[in-house]
Amino acid sequence: MLDLKIEGGLVVDGTGAPGTRADVGVRDERIVALGDLSREPAGRTLHAAGKVVAPGFIDMHSHSDWRLWVNRRAESKVRQGVTLEVVGNCGFSPAPVTAERREELRGFALYLPEGFEFRWGSVGEYLDALDAEGLAVNVVQLVGHGALRIAAMGFARRPPTAAELATMQRLLEDGLRAGAWGLSTGLIYAPGSYAATEELVALARVAARGRAIYASHVRGEGATLLPAVEEAIRIGRETGIPVQVSHLKAAGRPHWGRVADALARIDRAAAEGLDVHADCYPYTASSTTLRALLPDSALDGGLAGLLGRLADPAARAALREALERPAEGPSLLDRVGWEQIMVAWAPGRPEAEGRSLAALAAATGVTPAEAALDVLAATAGRAAVVLFQLDEADVRRALAHPRVMIGSDGSALAPYGELGRGKPHPRSYGTFPRVLGEYVREQRVLTLEQAVHKMTGLPARRLGLRDRGVLRVGAVADLVVFDPRRVADRATYADPHRYPVGVEHVLVNGRLVIRDGEHTGSLPGRLLRLP
Repeated sequence: MLDLKIEGGLVVDGTGAPGTRADVGVRDERIVALGDLSREPAGRTLHAAGKVVAPGFIDMHSHSDWRLWVNRRAESKVRQGVTLEVVGNCGFSPAPVTAERREELRGFALYLPEGFEFRWGSVGEYLDALDAEGLAVNVVQLVGHGALRIAAMGFARRPPTAAELATMQRLLEDGLRAGAWGLSTGLIYAPGSYAATEELVALARVAARGRAIYASHVRGEGATLLPAVEEAIRIGRETGIPVQVSHLKAAGRPHWGRVADALARIDRAAAEGLDVHADCYPYTASSTTLRALLPDSALDGGLAGLLGRLADPAARAALREALERPAEGPSLLDRVGWEQIMVAWAPGRPEAEGRSLAALAAATGVTPAEAALDVLAATAGRAAVVLFQLDEADVRRALAHPRVMIGSDGSALAPYGELGRGKPHPRSYGTFPRVLGEYVREQRVLTLEQAVHKMTGLPARRLGLRDRGVLRVGAVADLVVFDPRRVADRATYADPHRYPVGVEHVLVNGRLVIRDGEHTGSLPGRLLRLP
């Protein structure tokens, strides 16, 4: 007898092959039967006529590791059909952490839950803690280069000593042995931005000894996009590690169109025999910390150093000058425009959320750069922004490329409680339904089968997951059932805390987490460890 049967749906199996009508039978955690199962008894039957049955979606680029401590139901992700998240991206991970550098890592964190305390030191201890209490989705963890650097040398703006580099290598190796899936870098964020390529190569060599990957928020996504992508490729070439270029984009109007050149470089690397892929999200706005818009020197000494500069009139004036007239490259005004930078999250300054820096400046009688510094000071450096700076043609081009998969660059949020605050980028609620609704059904940039492959089989292969990402007998029953005529995102920049429509059922490890569009409260997900 089957535990569960999904009857009458169009099975799109994640390989890219055309969909076929079939029933799906699940027992325990596995798919045990495909085909005509009308005579097979089952404990529960889901009727899927007119619906698509696909492998659960894999979010290749997520930051939920900081939010799952608040709410393990992963509401905004699992309601999109996501059953696995790759976290620890952009150099940010909650481990390793040392007692002497704990406050520096707290300052580095993208988000800190209320009352949060580090209850671990090593990556292994962190993984055990995350896995101990149940999760709605499965999780793959990367080790952040930023966390490694802080543990070894804080926010020192210099190359590591031999001893400090050895410490980073040891901490990374320990994390990989404990089950972390690879190394991530965020090369626009201090202290990752302080690292030379040689440091990254030395760490990637450690990760390359197993099946680990190297995922990089590259050193530049505007004027320096192409050399930044080449740097990531160089690291793969010199170490043999699989390279994942995170959230591929060309930021700022002067740089629109360069995504095609970046993809051409990835193609040439693949022709050499290198394993290089990328991910992207289906939006024309990006999001990051407000402090990331400052020059590298602003974060010398970490968050404490930044706050000290904001409190010092002369240092603050220098920061304002750097925003308005940077020593290198165009200013934010030239690249984006102050009216295109919206405050998304400002703890302690909720009246700023949802407003552009230009509007805040006009309301307070200061310059936009000064308004940005005011928000940073008022939020102790923790504000986040949305930047409307990407080109729709670039988005379509990246989505259509065969080596590009889907990654939200968002987090598991919820429209209630602590995670329902602010005006976050809508990608945390809408990425996967938006691909299916806007770019498959409406614009026809992708076929249904291509889109599902980019969300399932392609990232599963990139991670070396043999029993997930493809709907076949013997695979783990991570499954999503959605209505291809209705599936759509509803989250907007003005009203981001809105769940999508059209995602009807989601199974994680064989158990229903979403049934008839509602969360069951089940937490069958687990931390997946690199073998």
